[in-house]
Amino acid sequence: MILFIKFLLLWCIFMEIKIAQRELQHQIPESDEYSLILRRIFAARGVDVAEELDRSTSKILTYKSLKDIDKAVAAVYKAMQENLQIIVVGDFDSDGATSTALLVSMLQKFGAENVDFIIPHRQKHGYGLSVAIVEELLDRYEPGLVITVDNGISNIEGVQKLKENGVNVVITDHHLYSGVLPAADAIVNPNQEGCEFPSKNLAGVGVVFYLLVALRRFLHNNKWFETKQIEIPSMLHQLDLVALGTVADVVPLDENNRLLVHYGLDVIKNRQCRVGISALLAIGRRDQGQIIASDLSYCVGPRLNAAGRLADMTLGVRCLLTDNPIDADNIADKLNKLNTERRQIEIEMQDNADKSLQQINYSGENAPYAICLYSENWHQGVIGILASRLKESYHRPAAIFTKDSNGLMKGSCRSLAKLNIRDALCSIAVSHPGIIEKFGGHAMAAGLTIQAEKFEEFKEIFNEIVASKLTLDDLNSTVFTDGMLPEENITLEFARTLNKYGPWGQAFPEPIFENIFHIVDQRIVGNNHLKLLLEVNETTTVNAILFNADTDCWPNYDCIKAKFAFKLDINEYRGRKQVQLIVSHIEPIMINHEQVEKLEQEQSVEIL
Repeated sequence: MILFIKFLLLWCIFMEIKIAQRELQHQIPESDEYSLILRRIFAARGVDVAEELDRSTSKILTYKSLKDIDKAVAAVYKAMQENLQIIVVGDFDSDGATSTALLVSMLQKFGAENVDFIIPHRQKHGYGLSVAIVEELLDRYEPGLVITVDNGISNIEGVQKLKENGVNVVITDHHLYSGVLPAADAIVNPNQEGCEFPSKNLAGVGVVFYLLVALRRFLHNNKWFETKQIEIPSMLHQLDLVALGTVADVVPLDENNRLLVHYGLDVIKNRQCRVGISALLAIGRRDQGQIIASDLSYCVGPRLNAAGRLADMTLGVRCLLTDNPIDADNIADKLNKLNTERRQIEIEMQDNADKSLQQINYSGENAPYAICLYSENWHQGVIGILASRLKESYHRPAAIFTKDSNGLMKGSCRSLAKLNIRDALCSIAVSHPGIIEKFGGHAMAAGLTIQAEKFEEFKEIFNEIVASKLTLDDLNSTVFTDGMLPEENITLEFARTLNKYGPWGQAFPEPIFENIFHIVDQRIVGNNHLKLLLEVNETTTVNAILFNADTDCWPNYDCIKAKFAFKLDINEYRGRKQVQLIVSHIEPIMINHEQVEKLEQEQSVEIL
């Protein structure tokens, strides 16, 4: 009975994860043009398929309702007129890098003659427009105007120091803030109080894009381009960077963001993008002419982020700024090596974290509601990824800490959809003053700093606040699907159709389906990936793969039939494209009893 008991144990583990169909946000519309499965997919996301495919540029939101946009344009125009030195202060992630590259390159194309940028170093300066980066900026430059991108909304002291030195400051940001704003000359942030811009989900690079659109219109109206004899640059062709930063920063893909990403992907696919993006796609072995949004999040974004995590994001910005394909290839190679190094560090950190968590029963009623871990040996640039991995593995909010250069503890948090992690940290800061030194971020991701001696206290309070916001049902992992995919749609053609109807991403998830298949073959390939051959019908089979499979559970040769949650994917091998399934979850529903009995008998003989 040993093997059968093991199978039942695995069955219980599998059953902790549920498969459930997405609820429809509105009724499925009648249509002779689109199939029922397509209409259901879009109805579950609250949009009409016909309206979604109307991607006119006129549907992109205008900049006019952004608070302080006119003040920001006036400040930049003044600096350009007087030839003041303009310094862009970026951030060390992909959103910050794309924001920096976009603003620097476009200001130069607009005719600004004195533009440079500086990126904070994660360990040396900390996040955003800190006093440390301001001091270095003032030592290195003689700025007349500082523009922040993807940061600045919480940097009260940094802005104050610049103003004390006679420097004008424009903040462009998209992060939430604690209620006190810095004394900048202009703040452009759709999430600030009083801003009526309809989309609150812009990435930092999206905010920069709108500032540049407004500036371009102002310069055109004031005959700037005509006087300077400059050809007016196309803003549509700048959406390659907007698409990359938006997807990589995992902001919700509302209608406006989907339009920006859609046109940005077109720029990339048509090879009109920055040569650095092409180089990163090439080194990631992606077909540039066929890329989809997930290629930016899984291929380009991690390589770009590796610079900010392990080295200096200046390298990533240089990759996006260069016009020289050879330089772009060389920098992309360096970024790829950094990303390989980052992966190895991540694996070691996750192994260490899993060992720490093995003693905790996360399936019991008294299980912790949150994960909170610390190690002084963990890399500060990788704790965010570790938090994300643990959140996914244990389906709990995670706060991961390591020691920073000042002896404080730097933390990175990741959350579930039903818990706004930034608001949770705010609640702790208000109810327990002195626990958190500083914090900031989004609903799903946030960062914070605490005193080392406060860790155990924070850990207890963090678990309490999460427990007050979430139920045990919220901690059960559910794979939401778009229902069963008919056999006739398990094709290369339908996979291409789904790609065309994207972009898919955060808050507009890629379709997942649930079907029952007989398992023809199963084996582990590569780095613990489960390769499967599944029977669609009596005459058709399809390849499938489950990445990062639990090798204690799979292959399971006793399981001959199961329910699969999966995405349709296009796999290219030796120049031939075919459909394959990317499996999210497997629920065994039939076992080979004869095989189990035979193996049990053999096991009994061995024991005797």
